[in-house]
Amino acid sequence: MKNIFRIFAVVVVLSTVSFQSAMAGNDERRGTAGASELLINPWARNTGWGGVNVANVRGLSSMFSNVAGLAFVENIEVGYTNTMLYGGKSGLTSGASINTFGLGIRIFERGVMGVYVMSMGFGDIDVTTYLSPEAGVNGTFSPSYMNINVAYAHSFTNTIHGAVTMKVITESTDNVSGSGFAIDAGIQYVTGDDDELKFGISLKNWGPSMKFEGTGMSLQMINTAGNNFTVETRSAEMELPTCLNIGVSYDFLFDQWDQRLTVAGAFTSNAFLRDNYTLGVEYSLLNMFQVRAGYIMQPGLWTGNAATANNGICAGASVDVPLSKKENNNIGLTIDYSYQSASPLRGTHAIGASFRF
Repeated sequence: MKNIFRIFAVVVVLSTVSFQSAMAGNDERRGTAGASELLINPWARNTGWGGVNVANVRGLSSMFSNVAGLAFVENIEVGYTNTMLYGGKSGLTSGASINTFGLGIRIFERGVMGVYVMSMGFGDIDVTTYLSPEAGVNGTFSPSYMNINVAYAHSFTNTIHGAVTMKVITESTDNVSGSGFAIDAGIQYVTGDDDELKFGISLKNWGPSMKFEGTGMSLQMINTAGNNFTVETRSAEMELPTCLNIGVSYDFLFDQWDQRLTVAGAFTSNAFLRDNYTLGVEYSLLNMFQVRAGYIMQPGLWTGNAATANNGICAGASVDVPLSKKENNNIGLTIDYSYQSASPLRGTHAIGASFRF
């Protein structure tokens, strides 16, 4: 066990040092990455406390925060979450929203496969040009983002769990599209007499750069001789928003009514954004009802100079309904809800459900 813990500690230190030496400290890179939707947590169970559960996330929702938590799927788990970004249609005229579907299946005694699809839409947006800037005259277009994730998680021991995710990224409009590929990896370490202390680390969105292509990158022009010709512009390549998450959590357990109070903290080192610090707490009663809250901090937040909208206070709740009276049967339905503040925009709401059997 000591050797395993030493290996885990070495991996954490080397990953942190190599990532920060390669990515951190370059202010000129801030905001220059593409595919920023990869940084939006689409699962209501996570966003209720700001994604602070890097160390203790479990089940399908772990495929975003720390895919190592997928190893705790007992048999089969399916889930869906709808996220209404920044107030949905009441907050943005485009009505930005995210739909996320996931499936996790235990295929070996210590191995779990997982798949989830995140689809992000913006509603109908009016087409305007420099010759016709009026809205509602030239029709509409509907951009869409989609990420397809395939993951495998493995429990090396009862305390060490690791996983890797391969994801395909697509972004498209009517006549322009871009695609890319990225890898996530994560590890979790559980210790204590009742597994109350947990550590986690995950590296996300590591992969080659991507760029846009399509007929929308070309322009029809007429030269001085009256001849028509096509000018095609080339899209600059954009790197993916790589980030490193490190988290820790501790469970305070109480025998009466199966109460649990979890305190968690996480640090996110972003390659192209300011680093985030998150604190969160979750209370569980009878293993059926959970409420949670968190606070996401970043430099400039309290002075009104934050770099991203999803920061500050977040909160959520879950209801876990068992569907079997057998003691060793874990069949159940879970309903999750979360709210995230998004100053100066309206808040983000998410509601989801998962079914395990």
